[in-house]
Amino acid sequence: MEQLGVDEQVSMTIEKEEMLLSSDSVAETPSPPFDDYFRLLKRNGMIKLKERDKKHDIIESGFLSGMGQFAKEVEVVSIHKNSCTTILGQARLEGFRIYSEAMRKKCGGNDNSKYAWFGSSKDEICNIISHGFSTTTEPKFGDCFGIGVYLYPTNIDGLFFLLRVLSAEEDENGLRHMLLCRVILGNTEVIEAGSTQFQPTCEYFDSGVDNLLAPKRYIIWGSYMNSHILPNFLVSFKGPNFLLGNSSKIKKVPSKPTSRIKFHDLFRVLSKFLHPSRTVLISKYYEDFQRNKISKLVLVRKLRQIAGDTSLRAVMKLYPNTIKQIGEKSLLLPHKGM
Repeated sequence: MEQLGVDEQVSMTIEKEEMLLSSDSVAETPSPPFDDYFRLLKRNGMIKLKERDKKHDIIESGFLSGMGQFAKEVEVVSIHKNSCTTILGQARLEGFRIYSEAMRKKCGGNDNSKYAWFGSSKDEICNIISHGFSTTTEPKFGDCFGIGVYLYPTNIDGLFFLLRVLSAEEDENGLRHMLLCRVILGNTEVIEAGSTQFQPTCEYFDSGVDNLLAPKRYIIWGSYMNSHILPNFLVSFKGPNFLLGNSSKIKKVPSKPTSRIKFHDLFRVLSKFLHPSRTVLISKYYEDFQRNKISKLVLVRKLRQIAGDTSLRAVMKLYPNTIKQIGEKSLLLPHKGM
């Protein structure tokens, strides 16, 4: 786009460490909601794994490995295993086994089953554990590749780490929750970005991916969500500091802007995971700014509304090489809305 040329750049600063946990914000004992949460898990056949248990260590190691450079900022609080000992749990396990066998027959001996991560709010996670998946939707972050249940491969990190972790909303205890599921993919078809597809295009296909050779997203259609997805483990964790924007246990402390990024570089990175309609909108507002139709203040406000503060901070964190000190013309991006 012409308006985003190298010679036509706006720069902005963003505070890297705007939010810190208050010294008295972390309770030494779990709150009642936290106790209720674990009781609900136990009632539904979820068994808490002990640290140093072989399965616990394998899951924790794989989870942190996927966090890449953020692993040191993540604390795994608990890992639960789905024992499938309840009546409903046994039915789900048997149903999954039957569909897996059927898919193997259909696909010549390989059901193409994988492990994948699913993140959401604590309430939805609890509903899934208790009753199964109930809704399909567009992803909360990144491009839309159809209407279904979005899961993320265990071997992705970097930018797509955002999609995986941001899908796990922080609860009242400052925790995020992700299910490690076994997923029957069968024959996959590529779904284009921006698609509103909600079912296979024909009987040959069984699930969707964003890329056939190196998928970053698995899309399971609504008709298959409770037959082709089996939650195996639940990881509860505290996320990286730059994701603390929605925590009720956080207070803002004064800090100075520490780094800057050129608008051109910021736009290029954001366009990799924002929906095309959002990048077009950002480009439009930038063009208006270049033509003096809107002020810098309005441009920043619109950028934050469209991309979101959490995504902007994450981009700054994920791409430190794009951060450059650039002269005097800069836009301050404060924490609170202007």
